[in-house]
Amino acid sequence: MLPLFAQFIQDTRTGKRTKISGQRITLQTIRNYEQVFKLLSSFSNDKGFELRIRIPSTARERKIVSERNYWHRFYTRFSDYLYDEKKCFDNYVGLVMRVLKAFFNYLRYDKLLAVDDFFGKFYSPVEEIEIIALLPAQLRFLITDKDFEARLSPRLKDMKDVFVFGCTVALRCSDLFAVKCKDVRKLGGKAYLSVISKKTGQLTNIRLPEYLLQMLNEFTSDKQASSFVFPRVSLERFNKNIKHICELAGWCQICPKIRYRRGEAIEQLMFDDKRQYRFCDRISTHVMRRTAITTMVSLGMPENLVRKISGHSPNSKEFYRYVSYAQGYMDKEMDKVYQKLVRSAEVSF
Repeated sequence: MLPLFAQFIQDTRTGKRTKISGQRITLQTIRNYEQVFKLLSSFSNDKGFELRIRIPSTARERKIVSERNYWHRFYTRFSDYLYDEKKCFDNYVGLVMRVLKAFFNYLRYDKLLAVDDFFGKFYSPVEEIEIIALLPAQLRFLITDKDFEARLSPRLKDMKDVFVFGCTVALRCSDLFAVKCKDVRKLGGKAYLSVISKKTGQLTNIRLPEYLLQMLNEFTSDKQASSFVFPRVSLERFNKNIKHICELAGWCQICPKIRYRRGEAIEQLMFDDKRQYRFCDRISTHVMRRTAITTMVSLGMPENLVRKISGHSPNSKEFYRYVSYAQGYMDKEMDKVYQKLVRSAEVSF
């Protein structure tokens, strides 16, 4: 099994295996494949479980039952290994099982090996991870509060501006940090950011508001058209900076981090001192895209236009998680309106 899995990774890396659309499979997906290969190797070594692919020469019932039992045993023991020894959560176990299904489909349709379809019963668990995003009022604070900005060091100010940019345009992080000066274009007296997504290959034109243009002018002065707009910084350093910025902004309310293992809710604590997570602790690069999408939806932009900007398909389940989050925000705001309405009625009487 392992040599075939290595060939599966190699054929994906070289482009022999592609998406149905013919596009190359992304580097991050290949890294996921490589990680699953390491997990399979360690599982086989640690547990003494022989990993093999058997091509049945006949369709005798006894052999079919034997194969079914083998893959049921593999799935059970490998899942236990991921949960109990590697301490994986449901989402990651689900990812591993989806990779295995992709591998077996590769054997069937690319290598034309007559493997049975017992792998179709590999259950891929999914957990609904809470969406963390800035509220419109918080994003407005970062955009407009000059007193707060003045208290930041030049480096933190730059990181704050990059964060605000990401929270506005809804680009994936990989696309945001790949933006070059030439990607900002003028059309009819208006400025647009034209970006081709690395993940989907979709072209997106985003109208830029004045506050982003001011930030861009600071970042792009004296730069060539082929230069990157934003400062080069590792994601780890950027994440630390934006967490610190949000802490300085006072967004330190307790914000429990809940993950799921075998469907059971588990609250995670901070690694350093085992305390509960605060809102600022949970800020990361993922928050930028989530904030942009939920802000657009919660402030009334039609969903089809938001999807056009974000690159989600019309039936995207992920997109409707953002809609649900934004609906919760709007419900709270409407509750405030109703309460004021009732109080006003009571005063009038």
